[in-house]
Amino acid sequence: MSTWILLRGLTRETRHWGRLPALLGAAASTTPAAARMLTLDLPGNGACAALHAPLTVEEMVTFVRRAAVQQGARPPYRVLAMSLGGMVATAWAQAHADEIERLVLINTSMRPFSHAWERLRPQRWSDLVRLAVCWRDARAAEPLIHRITCNERNSGNAFDADLADWIAIRESAPVSRGNALRQLVAAARFRAAWRAPACPLLLLSSRQDRLVNPACSASLAAAWNARHLQHASAGHDLPHDDPEWTSAVIGSWLAERAASPLHSG
Repeated sequence: MSTWILLRGLTRETRHWGRLPALLGAAASTTPAAARMLTLDLPGNGACAALHAPLTVEEMVTFVRRAAVQQGARPPYRVLAMSLGGMVATAWAQAHADEIERLVLINTSMRPFSHAWERLRPQRWSDLVRLAVCWRDARAAEPLIHRITCNERNSGNAFDADLADWIAIRESAPVSRGNALRQLVAAARFRAAWRAPACPLLLLSSRQDRLVNPACSASLAAAWNARHLQHASAGHDLPHDDPEWTSAVIGSWLAERAASPLHSG
């Protein structure tokens, strides 16, 4: 049985994956080996909210490697990660190539492949200042996060359900303002190695991402000669906006590689 490790991004936790783990588990199991979905929190988030977030991505790698073993999972792993989690997954794959069998990165960005204004769109800077001001007020912060990261809000009932869930998550495991800042510093400081991860790599991005420019994923794909698929309308939180598409394209990629192991990208 293969183990998928799922890593979320800045200040988000495992419960924010929503339906994606179940859908991915079903899609991944269409390949010969069954799949286990293991969602892990970065330090400072979710079940680990009481911990101090490290100031470097490399320390986060150490944390999640240990957490995976503590959960009874043994390498090699298949890793799905988005945003800050994508930086952690990349650093992990580059430093411990034998531990990562497959890698899927969603809407991530990193030096030296992207500029600062691509990694965080200038149009969102004022939103992030407002978010910092209301950080401790879940009912003010979560609608703002939803507006920044999500595009799919066609149904008022679905939007209300999202906010209710996200507010409950924040109130049950609040991420401190200090930990949010430390994670932001770690993301800004991280610099990936030029060399591509040794494992097969798939990059997913959202054409309408209003937080991170999808050019960041395109730059990574070009530098690493990796497959890059783009969603036409989703926001930064692609697994939230379209978990069906996300899991389906990953399942297709896995099936394609299983049928043709020498296929690149």
